[in-house]
Amino acid sequence: MEPLPTRREARAAETGGSPRAAKAPKETAQRGPVASVFRAIGVGLSAGLLLFMLGLAVIVVIVPIATGSSTFTVLTGSMQPHLPPGTFIVVRPTPAEDIRIGDVITYQLESGKPAVVTHRVIARTIDGATGELTFTTQGDANNTPDPKPVTAVQVRGVLWYAVPYIGWVNNVLNGESRAWLVPLLAGVLFAYAAWMFAAGVRDRRRTKRAAAAPPASPPGDDPA
Repeated sequence: MEPLPTRREARAAETGGSPRAAKAPKETAQRGPVASVFRAIGVGLSAGLLLFMLGLAVIVVIVPIATGSSTFTVLTGSMQPHLPPGTFIVVRPTPAEDIRIGDVITYQLESGKPAVVTHRVIARTIDGATGELTFTTQGDANNTPDPKPVTAVQVRGVLWYAVPYIGWVNNVLNGESRAWLVPLLAGVLFAYAAWMFAAGVRDRRRTKRAAAAPPASPPGDDPA
């Protein structure tokens, strides 16, 4: 009586002895590290994007509100190269007597009017008769000083910090749109952070389960 074929021999007969079939588990195992690398890169990029968006929200919205500062967007090139058009600037209210030559101030073209200009102080003048303090300003890219002196009541504040090109975002968020865009952005960011955290916990659990699982026994010959 002929001996029964072993399991390995039967599997080889079913696949026609194809080497490709025997190598399939090895190829599957090789895909694991590659997938892990791409997953890690994706998580890193996502975390970087989240941190960038959070930082942007802090700079554009939270810090100005918390400090009582005002935000503006540079629209002209009079302060180039330091403040090119589109620069987002934050100015802090500062007593007029603390403003010094060389400070960059934002002031109203006319007292009580919304139009403002951001230029550098090049001179301070105190009227001998009235004691009124005025400032002479000039744009860094301009060849001549501004024609009219700036009074203390016109000054909105002194430049605190500036972020290039973010000013266009500030323009979008100005007015009524800020009332719903800012909470929406915050909600999206927190939801994304929660999703990333949950995905990380799930992946760690899968890894632990895979590590705790008993290794598969190698295929052997069945007894005849």
